[in-house]
Amino acid sequence: MSERFHVGVGASGAADAAEVLGLIRAALAEAAPAEAAPADAALLPRARAPHPGASRSPGPPDGSTAAPDTAVGLTGAGLGGGGGCSVAVLATVTGKERAPAIAGAAEQLGVAVVGFDPAVLARVAVPTPSEAALGALGTPSVAEAAALLAAGPGAELALAKRKSAHATVAVARAPLPLPFPHSGAQDVYPDGHDLRHHGDAEVGEGLVDLAVNVRAGTPPAWLAEVIGGTLAGLAAYPDGRAARHAVAVRHGRADPEVLLTAGAAEAFVLLARVLRPRRAVVVHPQFTEPEAALRAAGHAVERVLLDASDGFRLDPHRVPADADLVVLGNPTNPTSVLHPAALVRELARPGRTLVVDEAFMDAVPGERESLAGAAGTGGADTVPGLVVLRSLTKTWGLAGLRVGYVLGPPELIAELAAAQPLWAVSSPALAAAEACVSARARTEAAEAARQVTADRAHLVERLREVPQVRTAGDAPAAPFVLLRIPGAADVRAALRESGYAVRRGDTFPGLGPDWLRVAVRDRRTTDGFVNALSAVLTSLPAR
Repeated sequence: MSERFHVGVGASGAADAAEVLGLIRAALAEAAPAEAAPADAALLPRARAPHPGASRSPGPPDGSTAAPDTAVGLTGAGLGGGGGCSVAVLATVTGKERAPAIAGAAEQLGVAVVGFDPAVLARVAVPTPSEAALGALGTPSVAEAAALLAAGPGAELALAKRKSAHATVAVARAPLPLPFPHSGAQDVYPDGHDLRHHGDAEVGEGLVDLAVNVRAGTPPAWLAEVIGGTLAGLAAYPDGRAARHAVAVRHGRADPEVLLTAGAAEAFVLLARVLRPRRAVVVHPQFTEPEAALRAAGHAVERVLLDASDGFRLDPHRVPADADLVVLGNPTNPTSVLHPAALVRELARPGRTLVVDEAFMDAVPGERESLAGAAGTGGADTVPGLVVLRSLTKTWGLAGLRVGYVLGPPELIAELAAAQPLWAVSSPALAAAEACVSARARTEAAEAARQVTADRAHLVERLREVPQVRTAGDAPAAPFVLLRIPGAADVRAALRESGYAVRRGDTFPGLGPDWLRVAVRDRRTTDGFVNALSAVLTSLPAR
């Protein structure tokens, strides 16, 4: 079995890909056990096109030729084969992803590049901190920290940082995936992200709730009546056939391509139990339950971190070509970015399961960019290996009822159903599912989506009046917006004192301490919130 090594690499502007590759090769040879096969087999360059977005990285601040301790983590995933070492993903400090030496090495290795925020790197304990790196980059050792972050929970350094003329590397060893099944989920990782923290933890009595993304004023009276009408029949076991058929008709699918679940969260758990990915990749920032479920089932997970400076846009080329499981949100929680369906389709390929979380798609007018109709088999529009998850929680206010569904190939749906407990979805939830895909419900949902769009535009416009606040993305598309505010933790605490609960952003991989997520509400609520936010920022010390 190939040793799974994770390598941190730093490179100054004077470095080239050959130097970086040579240093990695030497470091892996030093870190690998003596009986392991040589690392060279895993590091032979592949014929690749030049990196499309490469740009020259500046040298050290003092003008010397020594490599600044900017890092890259290489996550092992079996590229070598036949024993020895393996390399899969490069992870660097944010802003260095396209430095020529790093990007060139990634291209030759056939791997993607991701970045970690300096503040996140600085929280990782390292054995050989550097004052020079701390002064130049804001973290005492990017190489070692990035290697540990890339390797994930439980990682340890197999080799402290080593240097060449213009590059620096450190090697971390990731623990082997836990045997399946495994129930010992580890929810807080070395980078400080609590994957099981959600917006409901922020709300409290007397607070205006801007932390949870459930539509206000829901469920509507007619839906509550439908749900209440099932209570007289609770002595009977649930029968999901009618609800399953209604959902299938709603999306133009066959019944065997639909599975009703106790919310989208259960669907993530079922996928983690059934699938056996060799290389699982989660595109972040996004809802953290998919990664938490995969890790709880014993799977190693790699992260592709989208870049705030690029509006958190999806770049399919950053996802490793050999990933056989890719998870993406669309529109994405918490960034509110709606990825074009054509770009999402580019992630599909033979042998890969592509999971798209469309929990907020019904809040998008016309559900543009949805792939729900392409998940299954037989249709001209079908995307091979595509699985789409939907939730009825957000638009209909059913978080406490737990109801959602999966759309996908019938073979996989059958496996998921076999892994699901008997009668997992209650009779009230099944009745709600059937009602929420009715013609009446679709008309109401379409109007709600139009109202959310108008209310979100008002929120974004009001936020422009607050100079310290930046809204993520070019055009938020979900019923929430992601804000970047210096000192966001203090701002969040002060907002609570002012009567408003907002969602912290630093528990999402790819985000740091300066992010908050705010739910879209009616104009009166928005005006009160923005006025309170402006007052809070005026009262706090400038950052």
